[in-house]
Amino acid sequence: MLVLRSGLSKALASRTLAPQVCSSFATGPRQYDGTFYEFRTYYLKPSNMNAFMENLKKNIHLRTSYSELVGFWSVEFGGRMNKVFHIWKYDNFAHRAEVRKALANCKEWQEQSIIPNLARIDKQETEITYLIPWSKLEKPPKEVHVLWWNESADSRAAGRHKSHEDPRVVAAVRESVSYLVSQQNMLLIPASFSPLK
Repeated sequence: MLVLRSGLSKALASRTLAPQVCSSFATGPRQYDGTFYEFRTYYLKPSNMNAFMENLKKNIHLRTSYSELVGFWSVEFGGRMNKVFHIWKYDNFAHRAEVRKALANCKEWQEQSIIPNLARIDKQETEITYLIPWSKLEKPPKEVHVLWWNESADSRAAGRHKSHEDPRVVAAVRESVSYLVSQQNMLLIPASFSPLK
């Protein structure tokens, strides 16, 4: 089980974006760190969810031959249903550009996955993210992984309740909440081909 929490700060919310833009771009000092992770979200037509996942399961090897798939999940609950979330690792922006160009020229990938799946996607979003300096990405000891690790949804609820009783957590939330405009949590279920479960 993966729980993803995303938030929007007032600083970001105050920017005016073109109506069709569904992507954030990395700025600030972290953009010079090289390695980054692209979070991609596809909103699928409900009647096409199973066909999309089956097609990708059969053809994901074509895509992963160009760059590293960190994980691939479907949304169980938290926001819109019939949504998939996946994370790709890139060495830098030049690496991402090379991969995108190579995929556009890969006839097998285009014919077997992109063309059949394109009509199944309603909307697509992408975000560029970096690891926190003191963290590292590694496979967990169990086949369950979360960005905020929990054994189950019930253990997550119990942990949140306990943390709300911790004065340090309460103080940290009070200090940061004034910067938060919105927040969303999602429970994600890993695809069978997802490296992180």
